[in-house]
Amino acid sequence: MSEKSCEISLRLNGRERRFRVEERETLLRVLRERAGLTGAKKGCDLGECGACTVILNGRAVNSCCVFAVQADGGTVETIEGLGTPDKPHPLQRAFIDAGAIQCGFCTPGMILAAKALLDREPHPSREAIRRALSGNLCRCTGYEKIERAVELAAEAISGLVEKGGGEA
Repeated sequence: MSEKSCEISLRLNGRERRFRVEERETLLRVLRERAGLTGAKKGCDLGECGACTVILNGRAVNSCCVFAVQADGGTVETIEGLGTPDKPHPLQRAFIDAGAIQCGFCTPGMILAAKALLDREPHPSREAIRRALSGNLCRCTGYEKIERAVELAAEAISGLVEKGGGEA
């Protein structure tokens, strides 16, 4: 490491993790290269496409635009922290059911942007969904199926909570 480095700690997908990082190293690079979590994609590297979206301290952020040192002591959620192949998160299930996935490059960022929205607003309007997803670009599906998937997930999560299934 040629630049000044320091140690940071993160609560990453529910686990405490420590990393030695360069002072100008992005959170995206740390997640992909150090933590081995490749769900966040390097797209434009300018914060325009949303492919690198993660949830940092409850907010959807472009991890390519956040220095890792800025996340020190924070909580980071990536797509790898949601659901499992056997028990997908309701958002993952809804994206599949609504046909909102094609190539999949944008999907992790879309799902995390939607999760940040649903965590703070369980019953969003279509306009709120559009605003929440506005920083995420998709070249394959168009946005109608993605917006519908978020609505389906909101309904599913609401049903789980009402039935006493806890939070998704």
